[in-house]
Amino acid sequence: MTPPLKGKTAIITGASAGIGWATALELAAHGATVILTARRADRLADLSKTIAATGGKAVIFPGDAGEQSHIDQLLSKAMELTGRLDIVIVNAGRGLAGGILTSDQTQWESLYKLNVLGAAYLMRGAAKIMVEKQSGDIVALGSVAGHNISPFSGFYGSTKWAVAAIAESLRREVASRSVRVTTVKPGIVESEFQEAAGYTYENFTKSIARFGKVLSAEDVARTIGFIVSQPPHVHINEVVVRPTGQDYP
Repeated sequence: MTPPLKGKTAIITGASAGIGWATALELAAHGATVILTARRADRLADLSKTIAATGGKAVIFPGDAGEQSHIDQLLSKAMELTGRLDIVIVNAGRGLAGGILTSDQTQWESLYKLNVLGAAYLMRGAAKIMVEKQSGDIVALGSVAGHNISPFSGFYGSTKWAVAAIAESLRREVASRSVRVTTVKPGIVESEFQEAAGYTYENFTKSIARFGKVLSAEDVARTIGFIVSQPPHVHINEVVVRPTGQDYP
């Protein structure tokens, strides 16, 4: 059986860990050539070797997904290498513990630069290419923290609310030209995300223990693989995926 993404090119940002890493493996296993970006070049090199060892194709392009110049170069690289751009996974981002009163205000600007502006630069640039050829998938990673705003991660949640708004606005612009834009909003995923965001046992882990088993990055990646493998006339526009036991947010 022919892999469903054979011959397609996919860009994945934030590919050095977590959902980005797992999604790269998933899409490569489905036949896509994956172009991987993140700031940790050594991690991308490890991922590329893992994909190559299973017969997949990967290209690494390290850089900061919050910088428009890097996004422009990334898109150009994809077109230069393969002459096409079929799938873009807008995944790069980070968290921030606390609400409006309690989060670290010195991190607000950098958080919006990566989570919102970087995502918007990539969605805009990818959509311009895809509109020209009248096809393509853009998948933006939101969060349940942006679906139901929580006071415990309120400022971070606001960035993911913004990502979902940008993605839906873009969908309405490009749907008539056969470009699909999807927002995926995961619940609690076990990864290095929590530690990097400043979550601790007291302000996070203790409160989610009642949820039971949480999601793995592979659970979200499998969902993304399903979304981008649909026939061209089928568009899964928005997905919220939570651990079964997660009642809130």
